[in-house]
Amino acid sequence: LQRLALSLPTRGGRDLALAANALIDEADAVRLEAAAARRALQENLAAFSHDVRTPLAGAQGYLQLYAVAADAAERDGCVEAASERLGTMRVLVDQLFAYARANDPDVDLDLRPVKAHPLLAGILVGHFPSFEERGWDPVVSFEDEGVTLEADPDALARIFENLVSNALRYGVAAPSIRQRGCAITFENAVADPGAIDAARLFERFYRADDARGDRGAGLGLAVVASLARAMGMEVAAAVREDRLSITLRW
Repeated sequence: LQRLALSLPTRGGRDLALAANALIDEADAVRLEAAAARRALQENLAAFSHDVRTPLAGAQGYLQLYAVAADAAERDGCVEAASERLGTMRVLVDQLFAYARANDPDVDLDLRPVKAHPLLAGILVGHFPSFEERGWDPVVSFEDEGVTLEADPDALARIFENLVSNALRYGVAAPSIRQRGCAITFENAVADPGAIDAARLFERFYRADDARGDRGAGLGLAVVASLARAMGMEVAAAVREDRLSITLRW
C-alpha cells in the first residue's frame, strides 16, 4: 500500500492522513512478519525433511546389504541397523503428529481432576530401561503426593512423557522432579548450558545444538507448551549454572 501524502490544506485532513498512514505501516509490519514466519517454517520443514530422509536412506542401505550378506550373522546385523534407523524415523514422525494434534483448535480436551504423582510414576516406570542403562536414579520429591490438577489425562501424560524424554535425550545426569504447591519442576544437568536459549526452548523445531541428527525434531517441548496452554497452564524454562529446569504451573 502507498502511504498518503500529508500536503492537505486542513488540520482534519492531515490528521486523517496520519491515521491512515499509521494503519498502512501496521499492515506492512504484519505482512513482513508473516513473510518471515513463512520463510522460517519452510526452512524448518526442509531441515525436518532432511532429518527423516537420513535414517530412511540408512535403513534402505542396510536392507540392500542384507540381500548380499555373506552369512546369517551379517544379515542379523543389517536387520538390527535398519530397525534402529526406522525407529529414529518413527520418533520424528510421531513428534510431528503430536505437535499437529496439540495445535489443532478442533481437539476437545477432557478436563477432569487428575492425580499427578501416579501418572508421573507410570511414565518413569516406562522409561526404567533407559534410566538403568545410564545408571541414573531419578529423584522424585512431591510435597503432596495426592496433589490433583484439572487436566486432560492424555495431554498431561504427554507433557510428562516429553519432559522425561527431554531429560534423557539431553541431560548428562539423573533428573530431579519436584512438586511444590501448584508447580512441578523437571531439572537436570546439561553438557553445554551456554548453548541453550531458555526463551526459545518452546519454539517449534528449536534445538540447542544446530547439528542435525537422531536427537529429535525439536518439537517435544513445543508440544508441552501447546498442551499446557490449551489446559490453562503455564510452562517456563530457566538455565542456572549447569542445570536446565522446566516448570509446569497450574
